[in-house]
Amino acid sequence: MRAMSGFQSTVILTLVSLFAQGTRFLFQVLLSRTVGAEVMGLYQLVMSVMPVVMSLTAIGLTSACSQLTARYQALGNRRASVRVVRLSVGLFFLSLGLVALAALPARAFIAGQLLGDLRVQGALLLLLPCVLLTGVENIHKHFFYGAGAVVEPALTEAGEQLVRTGAVLGLLWYFLPQDPGEAVTLILWGMILCEVFSACTLTLLFRRAMGPYPPGPGVERRVALTQIRRIALPVGCTALLGNLMGAWTAALIPRRLAASGLESGAALQAFGILKGMTLPLLSLPMAAIGALSLVLLPKMAQAHALGRSDLCRRRLSRALAATALWGFPTAALLSVLAPTLGLLLFREASAGDLAPLLALGILLSCFETVFTVTLNGLGKQRLTAAYALFCGAVQLGLTWWRMGAAGLRGYAEALALSALLGMLLNGWTVLRSLKLKPDWFSWLIGPALAAILAALCVNLLLPMLGTLGAVGACAGAAAFGLTVDLAALAAMGLLPRRKRIKRAPT
Repeated sequence: MRAMSGFQSTVILTLVSLFAQGTRFLFQVLLSRTVGAEVMGLYQLVMSVMPVVMSLTAIGLTSACSQLTARYQALGNRRASVRVVRLSVGLFFLSLGLVALAALPARAFIAGQLLGDLRVQGALLLLLPCVLLTGVENIHKHFFYGAGAVVEPALTEAGEQLVRTGAVLGLLWYFLPQDPGEAVTLILWGMILCEVFSACTLTLLFRRAMGPYPPGPGVERRVALTQIRRIALPVGCTALLGNLMGAWTAALIPRRLAASGLESGAALQAFGILKGMTLPLLSLPMAAIGALSLVLLPKMAQAHALGRSDLCRRRLSRALAATALWGFPTAALLSVLAPTLGLLLFREASAGDLAPLLALGILLSCFETVFTVTLNGLGKQRLTAAYALFCGAVQLGLTWWRMGAAGLRGYAEALALSALLGMLLNGWTVLRSLKLKPDWFSWLIGPALAAILAALCVNLLLPMLGTLGAVGACAGAAAFGLTVDLAALAAMGLLPRRKRIKRAPT
């Protein structure tokens, strides 16, 4: 296990995240073509429950593991890091056992009353072993992130995506299920197989990296439990309430569509297209931002523990500039290309609907994520918890209100407005805490202008390239759009430049 610099870690995680995002997107394309929109809708309903269970059991523990590992590794106390991981795994097993005792008898109620479809009962049963393996994987993965070693979890993540794609599609091809509920159950079995691979791999890598007797004075069990509790409880409670509102919002969408006049099957298909096709297509910006966040959290925790406010400001400024340089052009180009790509990849004409508004919501979520991670690294979990709950409640209320009149557009509006609110609240708190003066031009105005110019050029060029076919038109337009964006950024002096080292005269 070798610790790496923040830049190296971000680059490696970004490359692996892009590969994993591409593999995940290919999986979504092949899965939607194999099972259809209705099964995709049922699958998304089931998966909306998983974040709720994870927040009850593992999310707070993974955050605590990452931050405490970063702190102890900076102090050279590797034995304390091992104790934190082992206690986190034990607490995870305990909490999952309590959740299973409560959830198993209520499986029919959750499927019928909360999700609105009894066909997902079998898939809900398989969520528990899937969560068990995912929790073990994530605790060990965030240990490596906190220690600054990203190669092991990065390679495991890439392998996991390949195993999941092969396992799920292989099971569907072999059994050829005719019932939508059976198809969703087979998808969950494939996910369990891929989680077995990742959980076992990371556990073995952790034991190999730390050995039986790691150096350091260690930490008392009582002290470690107190430290874990102070981080895990606010993060876990925030994630729980936020994911509950997210699951409620997901279950609300097909019901509101049905209430507006759509037949229940058509409403479920529209939900499957939105969650299983459109949003994955537009989620490319989150691949790099997710990698950046995994590196930024332990780095911020280390700098805060050392009292280096100047280092915190510098790292946040660089993270926001990188988010703008990556997020604006990808969101702008995807919003223009989404209708053509949706028809090409998913064979679904409506997969590109509402792309500009949804892409804006995802872009704002990227900035919100960077601010939230920074606040967590500064030890302000309670504030991020309050902001997340408030924004989740706003999104839920707006979804209920606007979908009654505007359909799926109401959901897109709620997503964008809640993300904007979260970005403003977290950003204002971070900038005030670090006493950092905003660089509006580098973080917002310049990248936004360049991305808008590129999107307008692509929108004009795309119909002219129709003779090249859908693939050639999208590739040519995207290449031209990126060139325009880079040229505009270079003209405004926003591209990073390598510093030249002056040689001493001989």
